[in-house]
Amino acid sequence: MPQAVYMDVHVPAAVTWGLPRRGIPVITSQEDGTRQASDSELLARATETSCVLLSQDVDLLEIARDWQKSKRTFFGLIFASQEGISIGRLIEDVELLMRCCPDEEFLNATIFVPLR
Repeated sequence: MPQAVYMDVHVPAAVTWGLPRRGIPVITSQEDGTRQASDSELLARATETSCVLLSQDVDLLEIARDWQKSKRTFFGLIFASQEGISIGRLIEDVELLMRCCPDEEFLNATIFVPLR
């Protein structure tokens, strides 16, 4: 089974519903009780649950960069701009990443989608 994706509140609900239909497990910040958490807390929580964080919040890019510089471990961040990617493409790209990349490829990495 592919690794789970941790969703923050910035990701459209259609993505949250679409990924499990393709066999990708999803944990939302809403169901995990972190809806009001800071971006740093979300990245930490995703790491605690061994999940890659999927976000469209540009602030997380700076946080991930700071964690990389300070050598603070995080499980990974998939970032999609709020413009320039359709729901369908976002679901397809995240599914491809989750099925094809081993966990170690996500570790301390920021991956930008769309992939092509």
